[in-house]
Amino acid sequence: MLDVVLAPDRPLERGTDVPGRVSFVQGGSAANTARWLARVGARTTLISAVGRDAAGRTLVDAVRADGVRAHVTRVARARTGRIGVLVGAGGDRSFVADRGAADRLDPADLRASWFARADALHLPFYSLIGDPLGRAGLRAVELARSAGAVVSLDLASIGPLLVGGRRAARARIEAVAPDLLFATAAEAEALLGRYAVEVLLELAPAAAVKRGSKGATVLARDGDDRLRFEIATPHVVTADTTGAGDAFDAGFLVGWLAARAAGRSSAAALQRGAVAGHRAAARQLTTPRPELPIA
Repeated sequence: MLDVVLAPDRPLERGTDVPGRVSFVQGGSAANTARWLARVGARTTLISAVGRDAAGRTLVDAVRADGVRAHVTRVARARTGRIGVLVGAGGDRSFVADRGAADRLDPADLRASWFARADALHLPFYSLIGDPLGRAGLRAVELARSAGAVVSLDLASIGPLLVGGRRAARARIEAVAPDLLFATAAEAEALLGRYAVEVLLELAPAAAVKRGSKGATVLARDGDDRLRFEIATPHVVTADTTGAGDAFDAGFLVGWLAARAAGRSSAAALQRGAVAGHRAAARQLTTPRPELPIA
């Protein structure tokens, strides 16, 4: 996805101009996570769809330059997806999504060989909605499970998450049966309503609830036992928090998988994942996002 970032120097005024900066940068939740997985040392493949246009070519070239292998379907008569990102005070953001070709990934576009040696498949919730993308997301889960990979899912955004209501959202999550579930505190509250975040363990054996500058809550179930611990993070001042959650997912996954492979306990592996996630998120928050040269 192409992020079109609008960063006004002062609050918007109805019916007139305010100064600021408008920039084109790399976006897309899956692409952001893939990029950070590569940056923290993982061999990473992104599967996606773009239009047959300059933006699509530029985005694919950029993600490959980040060290990500990309299997990209180029969709005729659909432009590359765009996200309008309005950055407010303190780095808070609002989005306008024009998903375009991103939703046109088809199950038939996937190849089993792409998943054959995968340790993990990561999906944003966006990959479970729409058609044919939603069917492609589920097909990816089937291929990953067949290869013995674990599956992680990020709830991504409240609007798309609840597009069909809470019951439909839970059904989509249950269809994936993720091994690890990521959510912000706001997304968890939107999904669960008045229930405590521990209810996420009905949907996955482990979950990480991202709380921004307040750190993260990590949950896990092991038989009849339930674990909950809090991981703090230093406060980082930033003008734009876009992509920090995706970077957290990437760092968490690499730290968690490495600890599991080393034979660490479930609690130790999850704790290592959360610490690594915060480090990656901090790097995202303190690294300027370069503007793309859209030809």
